[in-house]
Amino acid sequence: MTTSVNAPSEMAFFSLLARCGGLSAAARELDLSTAAVSKRLAALEARLGVRLLARTTRRVSLTPEGELYLAQARRILAEIDDMERMVAGSQAAPRGLLRINTTPGFGRSHVGPLLSQFVRQHPEVQVQLQLTVDPPPLTEDAFDVCLHFGEPPDARVIARLIAPNRRLLCTSPAYLGKHGAPKSPHDLAQHSCILIRQGEQGYGVWRLSSGRRAETVKVRGPLSTNDGEMAVNWALAGHGIVMRAEWDIARYLRSGRLRQVLEQWQTPPADVYAVYPQRHQASARVRAFVDLLEAHFARSSTRAAGLVGAW
Repeated sequence: MTTSVNAPSEMAFFSLLARCGGLSAAARELDLSTAAVSKRLAALEARLGVRLLARTTRRVSLTPEGELYLAQARRILAEIDDMERMVAGSQAAPRGLLRINTTPGFGRSHVGPLLSQFVRQHPEVQVQLQLTVDPPPLTEDAFDVCLHFGEPPDARVIARLIAPNRRLLCTSPAYLGKHGAPKSPHDLAQHSCILIRQGEQGYGVWRLSSGRRAETVKVRGPLSTNDGEMAVNWALAGHGIVMRAEWDIARYLRSGRLRQVLEQWQTPPADVYAVYPQRHQASARVRAFVDLLEAHFARSSTRAAGLVGAW
């Protein structure tokens, strides 16, 4: 297979074709005949040696090869656009594909609603939101911006602090009434703790500090999950002590449905960072999205508003 000198224009053509959803609609937008669009698509498929679209009398749909080509084409076109803007020093409106990764609860509660606002403000940006418990490795080039909790994982990325955030230990009044409150981190080993499997955190190992004192406690309990919201629900139901991000449980602490324990002890921070590869530091769409995130959480902090489902 040879590489076409017009590869960028072919990628732009196929991206438009996919966005329009059909040959006729693409022909109208390109001011061409449907036959001309079909011929251009056939030439592209012939050069690649694969079918990109499955055609029927009623509709067209992407083949698996077409989905792969489209995803990579949009990424490459966006990078070309970023490069041209960086060289030209352009301050034009953000455009192109923006791929965002975050955790399911945080994505549903905060990133999703913000993206609704974002695409209205920047109609030339196409957004893909990926919700995973663990972020994909940098080497996979699977995202443009990742919302990360805790210290940034890699020196090869740019990490912008979006909001400070603590992890707290808490449980329900019903649990405290039945089992009492731990007086020291060592006491946690005798309590029922709700365990969460997320990221690279040590599973079932809680680290606490108070001044110069530091304690590492192996905790256990009958319930574990990789979903933070489920863990909080179990704590609300009186099943044990859970460690969660402050903004995740703030509303329950205010209402009294949960109570903090071992308040004088601190746990590792869960500060929220927007993490993105260094090559995207000049990207207008990345900068605009991260600016929106920062402004949103600055307002939330000012209003002392809790985040729901912060992981």
